[in-house]
Amino acid sequence: MLNNLIDSAAASTLSIESLLICTLASLILGLGAAFVYMYRNHYSKSFVVTLALLPAMVQIVIMMVNGNLGTGVAVMGAFSLVRFRSIPGSAREISSIFFAMALGLATGTGYVGIAFLFLFVIGLMSILLNSLPFGEQKAAPFQKELKITIPENLDYAGIFDDLFEQYTNQSELIQVKTTNMGSLYELKYQIILKAAAMEKKFIDELRCRNGNLNISCGKVPSNKKDDIL
Repeated sequence: MLNNLIDSAAASTLSIESLLICTLASLILGLGAAFVYMYRNHYSKSFVVTLALLPAMVQIVIMMVNGNLGTGVAVMGAFSLVRFRSIPGSAREISSIFFAMALGLATGTGYVGIAFLFLFVIGLMSILLNSLPFGEQKAAPFQKELKITIPENLDYAGIFDDLFEQYTNQSELIQVKTTNMGSLYELKYQIILKAAAMEKKFIDELRCRNGNLNISCGKVPSNKKDDIL
């Protein structure tokens, strides 16, 4: 079970059976790594899908260059270009580049049939994972992002605690920044309202507390559509 599926002496005659077993194992391990990453963590669907597919992509590359030093050096140089591009790429873009490079490496080494098989397996898994709700993080009901502007002479520590206790089930101050040349503070909270109908009354009471300065309450922005790598 733990023995190498590919005989190093016969690496040039890679069998379809060995390839399928390794690819299936890589996909299972990738899904496991994705689930581990998602456990009690903030994540985006794009990055989770990338984690699930990346082991299989790396595996096909390693199998293609097995025993060929020249090809290995060329692949190392080519893969370094993925990270040092002039424009940062998203997780899905990076995985697509790896995908395309793996296919090109397979065909470049003469494994045309394996390249088509790899395209079918990884392409199908990518479409399936992006079509299913796998990797999508569900927001809590009535979860909001609240931004409150207060004058600089107002101590924001604990000033709204009684209102948060009255109208929310959970509140957390996540950011404080100065605005208007430092004459104002903008406080950013993540809150969970007790009920959607309480939102207007909650904001009205906040306005009385912050001197009727700007207040915004809206949907919590999700993580970046595609995590930047």
